[in-house]
Amino acid sequence: MDFIQGTTAEEARAIQIGALCWRMHWGRVEVLLVTSRDTGRWVIPKGWPMAGLSDAAAATREAWEEAGVRGEAREEPLGQYSYDKQRKAKGPLPCSVTVYPLRVTGLAEFFPERLERQRRWFTAAKAARKVAEPELRQMLEAIGADAARMGEGPKTRPEAGLDRA
Repeated sequence: MDFIQGTTAEEARAIQIGALCWRMHWGRVEVLLVTSRDTGRWVIPKGWPMAGLSDAAAATREAWEEAGVRGEAREEPLGQYSYDKQRKAKGPLPCSVTVYPLRVTGLAEFFPERLERQRRWFTAAKAARKVAEPELRQMLEAIGADAARMGEGPKTRPEAGLDRA
């Protein structure tokens, strides 16, 4: 596990990577959220960096495992947010998540964590209201207000094959 150096042990944070899975739907950015396995909160797919993979590639793998997402994350991160990972035996672990935008090109019906999570499309604004982390909420509000941040122009129709979640 990698850590960001803080000035004290309490300020050190574990480093994670996340995928902000998105599509254009009737000219608006929609975001795919998944439920966490333990509490059922709405979150983005995230996990630990993986040896041999870039962080963007690891984010792509997490999106596949947790949400059945097909696509490829951009190498340039969208931003970062912090949260406390809840652990049963050891107490909370402060984490810093670097978020990579991933334009969804397809959704699989069968994927590794399909029995452990739900997935659902939300407008960026509604997704911002669903997540608990303030910095992630701000990131979602920003992309809802400015779709150009995702690197794509608006489309007038839903993208084919992405209606199921």
